[in-house]
Amino acid sequence: PRTHLVFLKTHKTGGSSVVNLLHRFGEARGLRFALPHRYQFGYPNPFRAQRVKGHRPGGPPFDIICHHMRFNLTEVQKVMPNDSFYFSIVRDPGTLGESAFAYYRAVAPAFRRAPSLAAFLASPDRFYEAGLRGNHYARNLQWFDFGLPAAGDAAAVAEALAGLERAFGLVLLAEHFDESLVLLREALCWPEEAVVAFAHNGRQAGDAPRVSPAQAARLRAWNGLDWALYTHLNRSFWRRAEAFGAARLRDEVSRLRQRRAALARRCLRGGGPLPARAIADGRLRPFQPPGRAQILGYALRDGLGPADRLLCSRLATPELQYKDILDRRQFGGGGG
Repeated sequence: PRTHLVFLKTHKTGGSSVVNLLHRFGEARGLRFALPHRYQFGYPNPFRAQRVKGHRPGGPPFDIICHHMRFNLTEVQKVMPNDSFYFSIVRDPGTLGESAFAYYRAVAPAFRRAPSLAAFLASPDRFYEAGLRGNHYARNLQWFDFGLPAAGDAAAVAEALAGLERAFGLVLLAEHFDESLVLLREALCWPEEAVVAFAHNGRQAGDAPRVSPAQAARLRAWNGLDWALYTHLNRSFWRRAEAFGAARLRDEVSRLRQRRAALARRCLRGGGPLPARAIADGRLRPFQPPGRAQILGYALRDGLGPADRLLCSRLATPELQYKDILDRRQFGGGGG
């Protein structure tokens, strides 16, 4: 199994669920995580090696890095082994834009100024000012997270995407999350059970309105670099899926879903996600962003034995609390 891993966690793409399985895999095997001093590596500034807790030039490399950063390959290579496997996840900007609007309303001036998503999309230039702090959330957020340079023409976009393909061994698709986990499992030579994860950082159904086809088209047009990025990586993903084999992929996805459903029945009160207010255990209650988005989490069933309780609690632990667990394991004392 591959144990040297670089996961670029992009925003609003399902990355928190991937981080959970990386946390569990690494913790179970005693691997060293490259951890931020707080919860992100100086984001939105480009990643720098000195942002990693415990890093020193010439010191031992880490095994896994998976927390939010603005990608900077040269600096990542200073803290990670040469044989590291680089992967990430992307999402159609036609739906990502709505999620970003709900989640980052309080921190992106362009979103804060708009009375609604519909008003923003009717005239985004009226609300958006390039370079204003927080406005990277409002346009081409994935392009920004990948650390790609502002591209003015098709040739520059193609060059940036070619460089990305060279650096990343696999990029997952949020819309085909389970298929992505199967292809990731194969790339990492991991056992099937290692990629089972509950969905983390999801919103309540009523908080996530569907965008209309017209709104999705406007979001893709407004986020043109993200749309170029997504369509390019979408084609690469399905070429890889075809090589894996359609029938084999369907079978493994089916087994993954069965495992996840069985674990949900075994572990979770109510068998699925709950509003944060219904989760009494602060260790399992997810962070709630400022604004209106309500993030769901999990509560454990009563009466679990010690082994089940540990397994289930790790599956249910939100990213921030799990990062603190790993911090204490590696550095002692309090996390954060």
